[in-house]
Amino acid sequence: MIDFYYAPTPNGWKVAVMLEETGLDYQLQPMALHDGDQFAPAFLAISPNAKMPAIVDHYPPAGYGEAALPVFESAAILIYLAEKSGQFAPPESHRRQRKELAEWLFWQTGSQGPMGGQLSHYKNYAPEDERSYGFDRYLGEYERTQAVLENRLRDRPYILGNDYSIADMQAFPWAFIAKPLGSSLDSFPNVADWRERIKNRPAVQRAINLLKDNQNRGENKRTVDNDSETFNQNADRLLAIGKSMRNDQA
Repeated sequence: MIDFYYAPTPNGWKVAVMLEETGLDYQLQPMALHDGDQFAPAFLAISPNAKMPAIVDHYPPAGYGEAALPVFESAAILIYLAEKSGQFAPPESHRRQRKELAEWLFWQTGSQGPMGGQLSHYKNYAPEDERSYGFDRYLGEYERTQAVLENRLRDRPYILGNDYSIADMQAFPWAFIAKPLGSSLDSFPNVADWRERIKNRPAVQRAINLLKDNQNRGENKRTVDNDSETFNQNADRLLAIGKSMRNDQA
């Protein structure tokens, strides 16, 4: 059984899609991010970055030992689950494809995801009178990553070729929400077609519907103006929690 620490965001969807696609047994552990669940010492022991998604596998594969195994960061989780399930990643013997898988997972982690996340902040959560410059900057950066993906998909149905993989699962959520981010896929027809292929998969639909009613939207949406728990974070809180944890262990 896998404990899955989750909230309904694009980053949470990545791992939700993989779990639904593989059929691995998991227990959903919902996280109330606006209440600070991510700062609980028990969760920080799993995910030191105070971010979800994260998992704890109570029955890890051979070679990991018998103790329950925590994994944090979505790309690391996807790689681990691909290894555990034997699905959605090229085998170790296919070295060139494994190299490409690593490249595209790092691309999403370092480019598409952060640019989409910053764009989302300035489109949806920043103070109204401070959104313009940040939105324009990150819209350009986000759409630059869409162009990278557009070019990659010009002669293949999925990122690695003919086979749907964890590279697609990781990149899909931030393309899925292009419209709410203030972007259009009109200039990216290959991305639009790829998005549609993935969106129509039953496992993907189940994943993006997990805790859908808890999404941060609508008239009760949390923003910088009304939620200091989630926004405007700095080092102080994590340093204080770390000091407290060390004192408790002394």
